[in-house]
Amino acid sequence: MNKNFKIFIILKIIFICFIFFKSYAENAESHKNKVTLGLDTAVVKIKVFSSHTCPHCANFHLDIIPKIKNKYVDSGKVQIIFIDFPLDQAAFNASKLLHCVEQKNQINFLDKIYKEQKSWTAASDLDGINKNLKKIAKSLGISSLNFDQCLIDNSISDKILNERIDAQKKYSITATPTIIINEKKFEDSFTFENIAKKIDKII
Repeated sequence: MNKNFKIFIILKIIFICFIFFKSYAENAESHKNKVTLGLDTAVVKIKVFSSHTCPHCANFHLDIIPKIKNKYVDSGKVQIIFIDFPLDQAAFNASKLLHCVEQKNQINFLDKIYKEQKSWTAASDLDGINKNLKKIAKSLGISSLNFDQCLIDNSISDKILNERIDAQKKYSITATPTIIINEKKFEDSFTFENIAKKIDKII
């Protein structure tokens, strides 16, 4: 084996290792940014695409998610992945805040946003809505300064918008909430019984 060929092989191995670790790092970063309930090892993955100003999304989050959690998430069978699909600027701002809240408080933020949806969306303009959101954010540890910075953080905005575009292309989302169970769009009515039947067939 000549010297040049040895160098070629070594460079090729280095390149392969670089691609592998780059992919691993990107996947780890992507996972870190996910808002989830449940174990990564769960057999069933449920993606929930929702808009924070959507009343149907609020109903689903407050009425159906707790039932799925109690029966399937807590036992390690299901992981729920919450993905932003904002339909208006108010929902977009709420989505930005979700990713500024500490990870341990993100589910609490979602719970609060949906429980108080009628209140914080009741303002007459976006400035009023942002003031209402600021109160919710403050209760979860986001200062006024951090709140303002969060709303103009391009990296967060780009992440949300890119995920929305990707989801639209991949799943042909036309309404919220949209539920994807193990990469298949759930087409039945969104009742706990219907979702449970689908989960039971998989597990």
